[in-house]
Amino acid sequence: MRSRFISTLLMAAGLGYGFLSAGAWAASDAQQRQMSSVVKEVIGPLMQEYAIPGMAVALTIDGQSYFYNYGVASLATQQAVTNRTLFEIGSNSKTFTATLAAYAAVNGKLAFTDPVSKYLPELKGSSFDHVSLLNLGTHTAGGLPLQVPETIQDNAQLFDYLQHWQPPYPAGTQRAYSNVSIGLLGMITARSMQMPFEEVMEKTLFPLLGMRHSYFHVPADQMASYAQGYTKQGAPIRLNPGVLGAEAYGIKTNAADLIRFIAANVGSLRVDGQLQQAIKLTHTGFMDTGVMMQDVIWEQYAAPFTLKQLLAGNSDAMAYHAMPVTAVQPASPTQSAHDDVLINKTGSTNGFASYVAFIPARKIGIVLLANKNYPIPPRVTAAYQILKQLENLQ
Repeated sequence: MRSRFISTLLMAAGLGYGFLSAGAWAASDAQQRQMSSVVKEVIGPLMQEYAIPGMAVALTIDGQSYFYNYGVASLATQQAVTNRTLFEIGSNSKTFTATLAAYAAVNGKLAFTDPVSKYLPELKGSSFDHVSLLNLGTHTAGGLPLQVPETIQDNAQLFDYLQHWQPPYPAGTQRAYSNVSIGLLGMITARSMQMPFEEVMEKTLFPLLGMRHSYFHVPADQMASYAQGYTKQGAPIRLNPGVLGAEAYGIKTNAADLIRFIAANVGSLRVDGQLQQAIKLTHTGFMDTGVMMQDVIWEQYAAPFTLKQLLAGNSDAMAYHAMPVTAVQPASPTQSAHDDVLINKTGSTNGFASYVAFIPARKIGIVLLANKNYPIPPRVTAAYQILKQLENLQ
């Protein structure tokens, strides 16, 4: 049994193990102690090197969740991190926005092939007559900026800016990672569902996923669970979102809730049938970057999932520079035993860092949450190493 478990995890790390069909499995007490040791061996040095006050790590394996918590939620209070500690997840919020948009599409509220201006009449007659919702979801709208310009303080100013915006590239030809892009998709989704974005997320998607402690604005009675964030220099800070912030990077959640989302993405958590269709839609590879496949926000890698590939796909070049893409024809969802892919996403705010990765065909996923902004390569490496080092247990 231990061999089967280890082989499954090692396959997820791209170490060449053959396919093993998924089945119900739970680790014994001895195996859990071994798993805990493996995770600690990776996370301990990582926290020490980057002076990270606290981290929460969660695994989902065949529908079973395992939690590993380290350090403190606040240096001031010395409150220990638990799987209920709230972290800012930054751009991992985008994956929820994408899922909500896909859910709206499955329910006939919108179509990804439609132009943006169909849903935002404020942008009729602009370049957005020729930008689709799919372009927004795959960062291929034509070179939208990474951030909303600092001078923009409200939606009226945003629409004025976008009405005059001229894309440097034709839509669908270049991938340029953008908060503006996913922010607009979130805005359109909320309009199509006739509710404010934060409300529709908190009253529709979170409940469908059984996420009971996930928020945009942490309630007063939950503030004690909200970790204090720290900048790369160690200064305390928390998120102060701007225009499109909720849609692009605004969610606060805990390891218990976030691993439920990942379990739903690997198919081991039963959810509403339409939501499952929506999740499958977000796993569709639409644009080939040459490094990874761009799904609807999620980023996808075909086996073997080497560390070199994952680091290249999560590099500064991919985040800050436009990259040529090729549209996949025909695009197809990747959530079956025959589609051996790893899907991942990073997220950051000024005081927090997150990383999630999962393999739908293996029903396995990992979540890393930290209350300090530290570089992306160590996050990706840590998740990879947690899987790889389990080889020593075989």
